[in-house]
Amino acid sequence: MKEELLRTEEILTLVKETFSTQLSRRLDLIKVSSPLAVLDGTGVNDDLNGVERPVSFSIKGMNGRKAVVVQSLAKWKRIRLRELGVKPSKGILTDMHALRPDENFSPIHSIYVDQWDWEKHILPSDRNMDYLKDTVRKIYQALRMTEKLVSETCPEIEAVLPEDITFLHADELIQKYPCLTPDERESEATKEYGAIFLIGVGGKLSDGTIHDGRAPDYDDWSTVTEDGRTGLNGDIIVWNPVLKSAFEISSMGIRVDPESLLRQLRIRGCTERLNLEFHSSLMRGELPPCIGGGIGQSRVCMYMLRKEHISQVQVSIWPESEMYTASVSKESYEL
Repeated sequence: MKEELLRTEEILTLVKETFSTQLSRRLDLIKVSSPLAVLDGTGVNDDLNGVERPVSFSIKGMNGRKAVVVQSLAKWKRIRLRELGVKPSKGILTDMHALRPDENFSPIHSIYVDQWDWEKHILPSDRNMDYLKDTVRKIYQALRMTEKLVSETCPEIEAVLPEDITFLHADELIQKYPCLTPDERESEATKEYGAIFLIGVGGKLSDGTIHDGRAPDYDDWSTVTEDGRTGLNGDIIVWNPVLKSAFEISSMGIRVDPESLLRQLRIRGCTERLNLEFHSSLMRGELPPCIGGGIGQSRVCMYMLRKEHISQVQVSIWPESEMYTASVSKESYEL
């Protein structure tokens, strides 16, 4: 057991180093440091779907001012692009470590979230579907190169990612699988194509529903594109041969501009956020246009090592039921 765990750690290091290097090279990103917590009330922390509670604490040296542990760095990265003076076509990459105490435990979910968070300065003219797809293809090729190296290092792991990723809109899945749930649609599509980028996550679809929740103030899920559909964002999803289901690797997209921010805040009924520091800066045109996203480190490692449970590649807090699901004894967590 100990030798197996040690070998796993060695391959985890290989996966993380290889993928981050490939990603940085293909997207022209520079590695930067990032915060574990930010001040509350600034609008910088991501509120996800608006109902998840962030971990909070008061700061003695700041007269008890409240801070919150990050849930993602979507907005912070955009501010950092400006602070660092990053030029168009270049971007930043950071290791994001977050806590989401309201996350439901499952084989692919943990209260601890580790991501490669990246953000890239773009030109206003780059806010289009062609630019989004080109960026997705570069990320996908970084995944394929990583899988190829893992397969060469561990011959028992077969490289199965298809050569190309397939682009589908969430509305297309409704038309193709009208009687299925969003999760079931994803599984059917990824089983057929192997890897997909699902466009338009967060915006209202033709049947009046949304495929999945997205905050209104980072990804642009409401702009009408060339094909008449909405959304300049989406998810990279692959077929997981171990779990026999769809497996989300990344959520990403072109970020909101002032017009789409205002529109999305109105759609979600939260225009009061315009008074927050981040949102008012964006409305004044003080933040650069950009594209960005988060890529789950443990998710990528799970996939590359063909593990059935996230606890096999990540150290976190687990209920006993999930530890047993992962086929790992309690003693192994107490070493």
